[in-house]
Amino acid sequence: MITDLASPAIVPGGFSRALALGVLLGAAAICPFPLAAQAPAGYPSKPVRFLVGFTPGGTTDILARALAQKLGETMGQPVVVENRPGANTAIATELVARAAPDGQTILLNSQGHATNATLMKLAFDPFRDFAFISLVAEAPNLLVAHPSFPPRTVRELIAFSRNHPGEINYASSGIGTTVHLSAELFQLVTGVKWVHVPYKGGAPAMTDLLAGQTSLMFGSMLTVIEQVRAGKLRAIAVTGAKRSAGSPGIPTVAESGVPDYNVTAWYGVSAPAKTPPAIVERLNGEFVQALRSPDLRERLVSRGVDPVGSTAAEYTAFMRREIAKWAKVITAAKIKSE
Repeated sequence: MITDLASPAIVPGGFSRALALGVLLGAAAICPFPLAAQAPAGYPSKPVRFLVGFTPGGTTDILARALAQKLGETMGQPVVVENRPGANTAIATELVARAAPDGQTILLNSQGHATNATLMKLAFDPFRDFAFISLVAEAPNLLVAHPSFPPRTVRELIAFSRNHPGEINYASSGIGTTVHLSAELFQLVTGVKWVHVPYKGGAPAMTDLLAGQTSLMFGSMLTVIEQVRAGKLRAIAVTGAKRSAGSPGIPTVAESGVPDYNVTAWYGVSAPAKTPPAIVERLNGEFVQALRSPDLRERLVSRGVDPVGSTAAEYTAFMRREIAKWAKVITAAKIKSE
């Protein structure tokens, strides 16, 4: 979620740093949660569909499958991940918006849910057509490069980019995603010019980066850190305000020469509007309980992802702020949906 910076400094291109940068606000403080609420009679009556707006193999998909496995152990029915990629998650999101409000169809939200309202005309309302269940995780992105790409630090990258304007390609998981916006913010505040190559998900973007078809990506920690550890990609910096607990040797963008730069990806769960409060409460309890499990927490933290788990009310307020505030960055960067 983006908040304006106090500094009025002007960045290249005439943008106010306060407007161009923004920072993701931290999730609401976590308070003790009860275990899953008592299920309404007969719920769930069949396998629960868990929709993901990206192709298999990306961060959202990996997180959804990890959560689905845990929920399937406690809900009495399987939770089945269903990939419906396209339109920066809008395809999957519309399917959930139009689904029966019975808790049998849920959605793993990401940044696209908050940015699509500004980027494109939608057949649904990204706020009013949903019951928000829980913010489940946050993670910084990781700026990575193909090993053949010369720059090794943020300062070297800026200098190299200024000497090769418009010649550097960077991959993203789609227009308006946090991966894309991380790169757009970096360009706004440093004055460099890159060429955006959007994909329909993190997995195909990663494939081309590994093959050297693109040079850079602000990838999700969950999907790129193993490639860095294997030596297949080079880590340059993390986008958050602090270093990742799982990879403390990688510096932040801010400490590497771009003061105040701070972008954090987030993931949450929602259901169709008018889903009965008892079912929303049950689902909230299930997700919070899953995120408390030591094995899942260890798996996520080791790969740079911070489990959250919030109340439904906290996530609803968070989403309202996200939709309003990301619009400022998209407008400043003049980002358009294709």
